[in-house]
Amino acid sequence: MSKTSLAPATSRVASSALATTVAQDTLLVGLDWGTNISSLHAARADSTELTVQEQIPTVVGYALDNVLDGILPGNAKLLVGKLAQKHRQHMRVVRPLRGGVIAEREAARDFARYLRTRLPENATDIRAVIGMPASSDLAARENARNAVHGVFSKVIFVPEPFLAALGYRDEERLTDPDYQDPVLNSLYIDIGAGSTDVCLVQGRYPTVNEQLSIPFAGDAVDQLILDAALAAYPDSGLTLAKVREVKEKNAFVMSDEGQPAAIATVMIGGKPHKIDLTTQIEAACEVLLQKVFEMTRELIGRADADTVGELLQSVIVTGGGSLIRGFGVALQTKLLEDGFENPRVRCLGQNYKDYVARGALKTARQAQERHWQNVITN
Repeated sequence: MSKTSLAPATSRVASSALATTVAQDTLLVGLDWGTNISSLHAARADSTELTVQEQIPTVVGYALDNVLDGILPGNAKLLVGKLAQKHRQHMRVVRPLRGGVIAEREAARDFARYLRTRLPENATDIRAVIGMPASSDLAARENARNAVHGVFSKVIFVPEPFLAALGYRDEERLTDPDYQDPVLNSLYIDIGAGSTDVCLVQGRYPTVNEQLSIPFAGDAVDQLILDAALAAYPDSGLTLAKVREVKEKNAFVMSDEGQPAAIATVMIGGKPHKIDLTTQIEAACEVLLQKVFEMTRELIGRADADTVGELLQSVIVTGGGSLIRGFGVALQTKLLEDGFENPRVRCLGQNYKDYVARGALKTARQAQERHWQNVITN
């Protein structure tokens, strides 16, 4: 994406601009279409009040052929999100995205159609800004356009780390001389389920050279933990779902004496058994930390030398990886040990799921008519 392909993301979000962008009754949507969880924000173009604010598990369930009548709600053949998870025993459950991009086209279309049911029925012109991994290519964007055909009228695709920065930005503090605007000069690290993206955010939409992305993130960490655990406890019956559950509660790096044990309770022969996964979780999270450090170091090296001092004061970790205990301190320590001067790393933590969708909705308000892309057909 070139620097001039979209308007700069500054504070120019004035109500008067709406007249030159979209109709007042247009419904604007900000979508973080995540590998595990999707966040959906929507509002009318002439209102600052959110019409929709939801987080939806990114899963689609298809009823198995041998399911008895009355088992699934309404004898549904298809369920999405939490209902698909709840009834997974009687469904073929599909995750439409892998590595942050569409891998199962039919499921992606069904998920997108479900998103439409969460929006006001009377909306006709629905325009969505959709977050994409920094590394997503033309084919990934074409797949996304096809998936939302008939759901959204027009779309814009924007790198997720940039949207996270815009969503984190506090416009009310822009006149405060002590406020460090994350959109002006920050390095954003977005650790999701399918991909880890690192992005320079410097007051404009980032170019290809200002972004890095790898298909190693939360899902890959889960697999590392499971592989190591099964090697240590081959008859434990551990599953990826159980490992993910324990990791999400206990993930950490830089252990200390107060670090609690990460215990998984599994049923073997109908009896509960406790398995200590502390060592496996720490080792897998350390692998992720090292990869993030290497990406961060490389992208800092690409920044203008005159901006690096300020940039190092605003290294921000978002996504599920920002919940790993000790991650920010550990990354900051690695940067210091590598010779970077006085870096400051912050983790956004619990509220990370809404930042991309919030930034996408802000982008939708700023976008002018020429920026919107018509949704194509299959």
